[in-house]
Amino acid sequence: MTRCIKNVILGTDVVIRDFVNLYDCEVGDSSRIGTFVEIQKGVVIGKKCKIQSHAFLCEGVTIEDGCFIGHGVIFTNDRFPRAINEDGSLRTEHDWQLHRTLVKRGASIGSGTTILPGITIGEDSLIGAGSTVTEDVPPRAVVAGNPARMIRILP
Repeated sequence: MTRCIKNVILGTDVVIRDFVNLYDCEVGDSSRIGTFVEIQKGVVIGKKCKIQSHAFLCEGVTIEDGCFIGHGVIFTNDRFPRAINEDGSLRTEHDWQLHRTLVKRGASIGSGTTILPGITIGEDSLIGAGSTVTEDVPPRAVVAGNPARMIRILP
């Protein structure tokens, strides 16, 4: 069993599987974290969430209560990622702007989805597997595709 868990605020009854990397983040009561998941600094996960294996939650992501994050879901937080600055020096955390992402209560994100930075995913919405989310998702919406497009609104 290998886990790297540093400076994490854990609620009660949280289950964390093997081979995870969590640091400087918060995980709410009764949430479940699958294998090979990385959760970076500043991420907040609400209560009763399921984060499936191989998901990547980067700095700036907030997941509200009761959300499902499928296998291999990737969140991003930089609209213009670069390795170096114009002068050739390596970029540091001071050389870019963090764009926050919010996943509202009860939302479900299908496996293999990529979430671009600065997105809000509405309450009880559903994102189809393999989608690329490039803009906000309304509450109770079903979206899918690359880029993700509205399929319908749930009753």
